[in-house]
Amino acid sequence: MLGESVRTDSVQRILVVDDSRAQRSLMSKSLSRQGYEVEEADSGLEALKLFASQEFDLVLSDWMMPGMDGLELCKAIRAHKSSRYVYFILLTSKTDKGAVARGLDVGADDFLAKPFNPDELRARIAAGGRILSMERELQETNRLVSSALTELKTLYDSVDRDLVEARKMQQSLVRESFRDWGRAEVSLLLKPCGHVGGDLVGFFDAGEDHIAFYSIDVSGHGIASALLTARLASYLSEGSPTHNIALIENEDGNHKRQPPEIVAAQLNTLLTKDMLSEHYFTMLFGYLDMTAGKVEFTQCGHPNAVVLNRSGQAQFVGQGGMPIGLISAAEFERQIMTLQPGERLIFYSDGFTECEDTSGNQIEEQGFGEILEKNSGLTNDMMFDAMVWDLDRFAGGEEFGDDLSCVMLTYKSRT
Repeated sequence: MLGESVRTDSVQRILVVDDSRAQRSLMSKSLSRQGYEVEEADSGLEALKLFASQEFDLVLSDWMMPGMDGLELCKAIRAHKSSRYVYFILLTSKTDKGAVARGLDVGADDFLAKPFNPDELRARIAAGGRILSMERELQETNRLVSSALTELKTLYDSVDRDLVEARKMQQSLVRESFRDWGRAEVSLLLKPCGHVGGDLVGFFDAGEDHIAFYSIDVSGHGIASALLTARLASYLSEGSPTHNIALIENEDGNHKRQPPEIVAAQLNTLLTKDMLSEHYFTMLFGYLDMTAGKVEFTQCGHPNAVVLNRSGQAQFVGQGGMPIGLISAAEFERQIMTLQPGERLIFYSDGFTECEDTSGNQIEEQGFGEILEKNSGLTNDMMFDAMVWDLDRFAGGEEFGDDLSCVMLTYKSRT
């Protein structure tokens, strides 16, 4: 007698299909003694009716039956859409390889020779149980993965919506992209490579015919970088001179400018001692005296500035300098230059000069200078569009790997 010890949990319900009542009865009794739930069908068509209304783990079917034979039944069951895999064993007296191949082709999992041996039947069902167990473990794993992916997609959609709003808020940090002071005008470009970026550009009225302007590039491109740019924007805001780190209030209530290198030093102290941020940033910060065309600025690890003269020739100027936030005792220097009427001064992020083509070659200063010279006859806004267009062509249409930002100051006249 077959013992209960061979019971396999993965196989609980078995459908026995045979047109011989004696054969069905013999197999059913043997399987029932092992603890399986057994249903019987005397034909392939009756088996399909049972299969449509009930769930079975294993089908044990005779090959040769009138009407629908075992092969046709197996094919029909495989075509049936079910969330559970059903193990199919064909009972047959056929032993030739061609017959076995046909059975495998239609989806049979195993074969059992007639007349069946109880021990062999037990072994075949046990093997089927192991396969069903692995299949259902895999199915459960897939379900868990699918559930996790659905949850992740929900979270991603939520984060994506937040990032879209964050992008709008970051763009709002540039409250004006253009301002004309009469004797000079400033235009701004801010183009993050992702939802949000680490670049910041801006300007503000520094009093006494002076314009302050800056270009900042925070390390990284994600949310943390964007949050730091928002914090920095608050320190250089025109809307609140009292909280602008570049302006000091006089006894008469007016504000005077702090030297650019002092502004850099104070930002460095804030970042290394107060904010304790893991990020650092590069910066060009300066003032234009509109009465004389004199520019005073500090360069803190930022790319060299560019002067476009009236003939459209580009000249890079700068001395490098230490980024802000790396060393608490860093010192910063002031650089001085004079613009002639009709000349442009351009501060930009390294997203321009470090743009790569499809071979990984960077455009560098020379290539960027050629783009500027090529488009020097355009107005500032049109020139920004042309710069991005030409950079995109250099990159071969690939996504830019870094944020693009630019401050373009045009000095028009001294009077």
